Amino acid sequence: MAKLLVTDKLWDRLDPLFPKHEPSPLGGAPRIEDRKCLTGILFVLKTGIPWEDLPQEMGCGSGMTCWRRLKEWHEAGVWQKLHQILLDELEEAHKIDFSRAAVDSGSVRAEGERPAQTLRIEGNWGVSTMS
Repeated sequence: MAKLLVTDKLWDRLDPLFPKHEPSPLGGAPRIEDRKCLTGILFVLKTGIPWEDLPQEMGCGSGMTCWRRLKEWHEAGVWQKLHQILLDELEEAHKIDFSRAAVDSGSVRAEGERPAQTLRIEGNWGVSTMS
C-alpha cells in the first residue's frame, strides 16, 4: 500500500483551518471531501506532475478540482494561518534561529510614517508646443 500523504494526526490539526462548505440547495454533484483534495494537492506538488495527470484511481477528484480547492483555500487564508501556527509552535519550542534570518522590504512591509513628499524644484512646465 502507498504511503498515506495525509495521516489522521495531520488531518486532525489541519481540518479546523479549512472553511466549512454547505451543500448547495440546488443539488448537484457532491463536493469532494477536503481531505481527499488535500491528498491530491500534496501528490501533485510532491511528484511535480501536471494537474490534469492526477490519477483518478486515487479518489481525489480531478486535477482541476484539486487546483480549484487549492486556490479557494489560498483566498480564504488557510495557508497563511497554517504558516503562522507552525511558526508559533517552532518559536515556543525555541527551534527558530533568528541569527540567520534576513528581512527586506520584499518580504516585510516597513511600518511607520511615510516620508514627506518630495517637492519639485522647478515651476510648472509650460504648454506643449508639439502637435
